[in-house]
Amino acid sequence: MNRSKGIGTAAETAVTRAARLRGFPNADRLALRGARDIGDIGLCPGVVIEVKGGEAARHATDLDVQNWLDQTQRERDYGNAAVAFLVVQRGGVGAINAARWWAYWRLGWIGDLSYSQMFTTSRHAVVRMTLGESLDLLRAAGYGDPIEVEL
Repeated sequence: MNRSKGIGTAAETAVTRAARLRGFPNADRLALRGARDIGDIGLCPGVVIEVKGGEAARHATDLDVQNWLDQTQRERDYGNAAVAFLVVQRGGVGAINAARWWAYWRLGWIGDLSYSQMFTTSRHAVVRMTLGESLDLLRAAGYGDPIEVEL
């Protein structure tokens, strides 16, 4: 396995583990499909995640994020997924804390979760939150499983 593929695999594995602990027990890495890739992780039916890890992710520029969001949109389209978002490894936040890595969405994608048209004019605005917050958002929209809370 080459170095960049190993970095990607490690980041995808960390995101998959975080998702499984937060209401998405069937989250799994997706097989590569060449030019018509459909994302890195199948979170649950209809939801895919694109993941970026390593130094490029930890030091990502706004342009990097914009390009990766465009890639995420293409993969959503290729896979005919209802929802897709981007997760980027944060500097200083290790794999064990992947739920704290940045998740990027376009505002319109969040509007799509609630079938809201209120974001029509700002549809392409970038929204950043953590992976954990994104998983909470998706569960609130009816995806995934409830999390059992021990008292």
